[in-house]
Amino acid sequence: MGQNTVTVTDSDFASAIASDTPTLVDFWAEWCGPCKIMDAPLDELAGENEGKLTVAKLNVDENPSTMGAYSVMSIPTMIVFQNGEEKRRLIGARSKGQLKSELAEFLA
Repeated sequence: MGQNTVTVTDSDFASAIASDTPTLVDFWAEWCGPCKIMDAPLDELAGENEGKLTVAKLNVDENPSTMGAYSVMSIPTMIVFQNGEEKRRLIGARSKGQLKSELAEFLA
């Protein structure tokens, strides 16, 4: 895990996404190569946007209830939540530049 990201679980997921500050949740697994590729870009994005965007990581193998509740079928899947509502869903690995572009409205 990165130093700028937080870990969430099935038990604290609802409170983690309830904030009015956008929270990007990265659904990942230890065995997933593309998920590991996303670690550095997500950590950098979280560090550069502290106070504007929270980046949380949810291990799908350890937290299957949340994965099922949000119909996450493939990983990495990244979902932006604000006030408990899903605002944007990104599926698949991306570069940091692509992430910044696709999340621009939440980083303003």
